[in-house]
Amino acid sequence: MKALVLLSGGVDSTTCLGLAVDRHGSENVTALSIAYGQKHLKEIEAAQKITEYYKVEWTHLDLKKIFEYSDSTLMAHSKNEIPKESYAKQLEQLDGKPVSTYVPFRNGLFLSCAASIALSKGCSLIYYGPHRDDAAGNAYPDCSDAFNEAMNQAIFIGSGEQLKVEAPFIAMTKAQVVKTGLDLNVPYALTWSCYEGTDKPCGQCGTCLDRIAAFEKNGVRDPLMD
Repeated sequence: MKALVLLSGGVDSTTCLGLAVDRHGSENVTALSIAYGQKHLKEIEAAQKITEYYKVEWTHLDLKKIFEYSDSTLMAHSKNEIPKESYAKQLEQLDGKPVSTYVPFRNGLFLSCAASIALSKGCSLIYYGPHRDDAAGNAYPDCSDAFNEAMNQAIFIGSGEQLKVEAPFIAMTKAQVVKTGLDLNVPYALTWSCYEGTDKPCGQCGTCLDRIAAFEKNGVRDPLMD
């Protein structure tokens, strides 16, 4: 059984890749990384290094044109600043709306592209790494269990029942994702999660704060914060 993994280069998707390789073997896994017009490409660069580590095939796709109308604070063309506080604090001010770093229907587009490429490469599974903390409070609605189930059904039907979506961490916290990765010896030192493109992670944006806390809950330090 061959699998395609959506690989951003961050903690969750890299853990997903490690899990897929453990289950299916590197020869049966291919990774897809997608640029979307974000402020920097450090995650993409990290993804390439990670695929070299795991010795899996890597495909890079650029969807920048599709997202040129988005004013998400992650976009290179956005004039708005990325918030330097936790997602929980951001959500307190948003009245149920997604956080400013939400990119409109990004996971839907990524999964649709992944489905086409996966079918063309003879894969029967797509792995991606949404988890419970990202969906909490509607921060990222395209990380929710309901969204995942709907996309899985659409892709299964639309592929002639040849392809399924596997989201192994959908019911987990980020700390549990990290625990899974530590057990699999995932190379977290090669990953990048920070929304800023500086030499070291800022340690203040929502994804940095979540990542640092997830490692701390496992009794270890985030290797990028050393």
